[in-house]
Amino acid sequence: MISDFKGKVAVLTGAGSGFGLECARIGARLGMKLALVDVQQDALDKAAAEMQAAGADVLALQVDVSDAGQMAHLARRVQERFGAPHLVFNNAGVAAGGLVWENSVQDWEWVLGVNLWGVIHGVRLFTPMMLDAAQKDPQYRGHIVNTASMAGLLAPPNMGVYNVSKHAVVALSETLYQDLSLVTDQVRASVLCPFFVPTGINQSERNRPSSLGGARPTRSQLISQAMSDKAVSSGKVTAAEVAQKVFDAAAAGQFYIYSHPKAIASVQTRLEDIMQARNPTDPFAHKPELGVELRKALRAAA
Repeated sequence: MISDFKGKVAVLTGAGSGFGLECARIGARLGMKLALVDVQQDALDKAAAEMQAAGADVLALQVDVSDAGQMAHLARRVQERFGAPHLVFNNAGVAAGGLVWENSVQDWEWVLGVNLWGVIHGVRLFTPMMLDAAQKDPQYRGHIVNTASMAGLLAPPNMGVYNVSKHAVVALSETLYQDLSLVTDQVRASVLCPFFVPTGINQSERNRPSSLGGARPTRSQLISQAMSDKAVSSGKVTAAEVAQKVFDAAAAGQFYIYSHPKAIASVQTRLEDIMQARNPTDPFAHKPELGVELRKALRAAA
């Protein structure tokens, strides 16, 4: 549990927008030293300038979190500039939808590369640095926060590649929590599971590498994009509110972080399905008109 953030070091991936940017703003207000990471250079530059204007000591690096070499370079730069971080927010993420058999190899590589491998690299590189700092200083406290999603606790239809990436992040984070508890009381972990929050992730194609470019979108992918745009744009909880929950969790040692606690009812239903070995419950049972609309759209002639 981090009781005082002033002077502490935070590493934030996906810092150019959404949760990462809002966490950087909180960190700057609290007097933290910030390592800002994003793949989009203009957004990164803008975020760095804002945090520096707020008085923060900033290291800004353009990094593709899916790239092991680039992430290793980031870890070295952070160590050289600030030493071991106290807060690591493995947050960078992208979204892709559509019927699960229609996703291309490039879709899978892109989404798993950023959403899962980005978190894996953050965990494997920064955790040893934090544990080393803890061993050298009994007063040191560190916290790792991985961004998953409610899609990591559920299995909503027509967005399978995203679901798979986020379920893996939840499993990784839960295991990280347990593994850390075996070796230290000074470093903890959390997993962030937001629901629909306006962050810009629904427009993440803007940062898709040309080497992993997608083919012409299928009908299901276009439908998924439209539904995602509508749900995200109508979200009532802000990215800034979720960012505050991240800091509150790091201060309290809280593992699960939710943007929409009421959505947990759907998780309970899923777990009851598993425990009772019953077929998965209709995800649209609470709003059947959405299910009717989606089935109609997907079954319509091309």
